[in-house]
Amino acid sequence: MKILVIGSGGREHAILWKLAQSRQVTKLYSIPGNAGISELAECVNISLKPNFDQVAEFVVKNGIDLTVVGPEAPLVDGIVDYFQARGLAIFGPSRTAAQLEGSKVWAKQFMTRHGLPTANYNIFNNRNEAVKYVGNIPMPAVVKADGLAAGKGVLVCKTLDEAVAAIDLIMSERAFGAAGDRIIIEDCLVGKEVSMLAFTDGTTVVPMVTAQDYKRALDNDEGLNTGGMGSISPSPNVTPNLAKKIYETVLVPTIQGLNRDGIRYVGILYAGLMVVDGEPYILEYNCRFGDPETQVILPRLKTDLVDIIQACLANKLNEMNIEWDDRAAVCVVLASGGYPGKYETGYEIFGVNTLNQNDELFVYHAGTRFEKGKMVTSGGRVLNIVALDKNIADAREKVYQAITSLEFKDKHYRTDIGKI
Repeated sequence: MKILVIGSGGREHAILWKLAQSRQVTKLYSIPGNAGISELAECVNISLKPNFDQVAEFVVKNGIDLTVVGPEAPLVDGIVDYFQARGLAIFGPSRTAAQLEGSKVWAKQFMTRHGLPTANYNIFNNRNEAVKYVGNIPMPAVVKADGLAAGKGVLVCKTLDEAVAAIDLIMSERAFGAAGDRIIIEDCLVGKEVSMLAFTDGTTVVPMVTAQDYKRALDNDEGLNTGGMGSISPSPNVTPNLAKKIYETVLVPTIQGLNRDGIRYVGILYAGLMVVDGEPYILEYNCRFGDPETQVILPRLKTDLVDIIQACLANKLNEMNIEWDDRAAVCVVLASGGYPGKYETGYEIFGVNTLNQNDELFVYHAGTRFEKGKMVTSGGRVLNIVALDKNIADAREKVYQAITSLEFKDKHYRTDIGKI
């Protein structure tokens, strides 16, 4: 079986790493991939814009049996609809279903329509009206760009000045382009932030093991929001009772609500949640595997990922018995200095090939490429170091020991991932 994975980050490297373990896989491809992915798959530099013609032609020409989409943008742009119209197998939600992530306004209106738990909110498409509104509500408040903003379009504002600055950043300065045509201003929920991912075939919902990511750039959850500086699994903030409650009050009702709206959702459903006094509230949805949550979830997956995907596509997920490793996992992201702000690339990376990677220690590449035979940095998040062990503390120690072997100029990472 030939499989193509679209994407170039640590998430996609982890997906390909897991797919490579399947007895069914004969060859893997990646568009566009990265230096680490190139060791598992044939990397092909094909543009996904302005449409998906070239990708589809590549799939047909090479007899690829299944395409798996890593990042959100192609899903929101409708790659699944395009492939299905051509009779090509692809894993992920349709363009309409992906609006759960593609438009925070759409998602909020969906939650309201179906009585799903979320913070109170208002929607604005005018800067002055938004500024007037925040002047009359208590702080803190949360300002969100409507569209995709690479995980950086949500701003928690402690003061009125910060709220006005956030509105201006999104709507006046156009920091996120058209994603800021509309904004949401919502109540700031205070509690424990957790994530829950699940496989779904549009009928059955099967939760994955819990994970927790670290979004802020600096230790102690300080600094700017990033795409994620690390993650752990299981999450210490999700008890079995809470996991059951999230399943019953968020995950299943979400799929049921979509079905009532005439939308079949097939793929990965990700709910970002705030737990307030024991009750989960939806902060946001993602329509794909999280990054870097995937890097700690998939090493714990014992069941063949290809089997799970095929069951989802055939609407037979209820027939699957998905098994998980009892060990804990910790991921620490090595980033370019300055990320998520301005940073330089092209610095040589040392130590990856000499690190003793094994069945308990992995390096998933994100922003890497080969240049004149050397592995160099090519993005903000560069490498994901992941370890499995009997508990978080031991896995954490293993990861940070491994990091001492890896070097590149201006290397930056948090030192408190998994610290209890």
